[in-house]
Amino acid sequence: MTALPPIAAPSMLSADFSRLGEELAIVEGDRDWLHCDVMDHHFVPNLTFGPLLVAAARKLTTACLDVHLMVERPWLMVDAFREAGADVITVHLEACRETREVLRQIRATGAKAGLAVKPGTPYAAAAPYLSDLDLFLVMTVEPGFGGQEFMPEMMEKVSQARDERTRKRLDFVIEVDGGIADATARVARAAGADVFVAGHAVFRAADPRVALAGLRAAIAG
Repeated sequence: MTALPPIAAPSMLSADFSRLGEELAIVEGDRDWLHCDVMDHHFVPNLTFGPLLVAAARKLTTACLDVHLMVERPWLMVDAFREAGADVITVHLEACRETREVLRQIRATGAKAGLAVKPGTPYAAAAPYLSDLDLFLVMTVEPGFGGQEFMPEMMEKVSQARDERTRKRLDFVIEVDGGIADATARVARAAGADVFVAGHAVFRAADPRVALAGLRAAIAG
């Protein structure tokens, strides 16, 4: 996946679900991803949506569906989200005791496998799994709610992953999620990020289409 250009990944969590088709129409399938934040009110203090909404999104967009499972026991949900249309399924290191087995399970469904780490989890804890990944997600806020402030100190993890990817010739993309807008996206891009999740900065903007175009420009520069 490392040959991909920088990718904007608007987060559906910030969209207006009452007019989801109109909201998702701004996401261009040939250049953007759609990020789907799944939370279970146990692993993180919020409750969002399940496979049914992802399946609905699959009917509304041709974009890559990037499903981020912020849940306890994510291995119980992998098959259902793949059947709903997920192209990438990311689980949290903190939620998986048998991390490699879960990553293999994801890949066995035909989806790309991602691994996420919370801000408090050191890079060294994730490093042994990088060769098993298609995507490494560095959380740049505490997971659970949108609209939080970007944590620039997380860029060290991004740079470490980028450097190890180059050194070992690994094949994964680096994603950042949390507080991403034009300015912070540029910071993350400079550190080595490839995929940029933005929720409020896109769907809560006065003109989401213009906001998404601005994000694309910011990460391309």
